[in-house]
Amino acid sequence: LQRLHLRPARTLRVIAWMDEETGGAGAKAYATEYSNDLARHVAAIESDSGAAHPLGFNVKAAPAAVDALRPIQSVLLSIGATAFEPTTYSPGADIAPISDAGVPTFGVMQDGRKYFDYHHSAADTLDKVVPAELRENAAAMAVLAYALTNMKDPLPR
Repeated sequence: LQRLHLRPARTLRVIAWMDEETGGAGAKAYATEYSNDLARHVAAIESDSGAAHPLGFNVKAAPAAVDALRPIQSVLLSIGATAFEPTTYSPGADIAPISDAGVPTFGVMQDGRKYFDYHHSAADTLDKVVPAELRENAAAMAVLAYALTNMKDPLPR
């Protein structure tokens, strides 16, 4: 977004934390610290399934929210990340506390056929990341984030 000189109309916050596997303290702390502001959070996006080719997003949001985002599917078509799959559970452990508070949430849905070949093993190293697929993931999240920050109205809850 910065390289393209795009200015989001709303605040775009990027958060990085760890410890999902050891109790999710970061996610819980964020939800607690910002509990009074969660009503103003438009959405949250999580990427925690590796860096394989993105297929789209799992979405925990009102059906009208998914419909409101249909126009960005044409932008994501060039990388094949057009799926918006509704789900009834949080699409990511790190955003589960704010998802439970009603914030619409999105999880990058990826081609996970090789994910568990390396996940949490000694072979789970950066050399396994395919740079082009990592760029596709970043692009998919940037497109969704920019759309969310520039929608006239926030997503329905």
